[in-house]
Amino acid sequence: MSDAPLRLPDASPVLRVMPMPADANIHGDVFGGWIMANVDVAGAIPAARRANGRVATIAVTSFLFKNPVFVGDLLSFYARVLKTGHTSITVEVEVYAERNRLQSEVVKVTEATLVYVATGEDRRPRPLPPLAGTVDG
Repeated sequence: MSDAPLRLPDASPVLRVMPMPADANIHGDVFGGWIMANVDVAGAIPAARRANGRVATIAVTSFLFKNPVFVGDLLSFYARVLKTGHTSITVEVEVYAERNRLQSEVVKVTEATLVYVATGEDRRPRPLPPLAGTVDG
């Protein structure tokens, strides 16, 4: 096991947020539900890009809180598409916190897998469009 400090991933985060006092209990611990809502937003970004439009969350297949989040932490949400189906998109989201201390500390606080479905204007499932440069058949 390495003693090297954890660093943020090389990829660009899809979302960066700093929790405020209203997002926490009286001890300064951020509510899990607040984190879950932001994970859902972060996961929807690559899902909507892949769907080329509206998506709806249909499942949270895993959600793990690894470390607490505190008021003043800068959270970075990294999301990537794991797989797609006919109408569905499975997305992995990882969340890292940069602690506001004298020396910067990075910790992984959450990891989750969510499933979204592409929907039309009628909010009913619709097939995903083909990826650019691919041929259906």
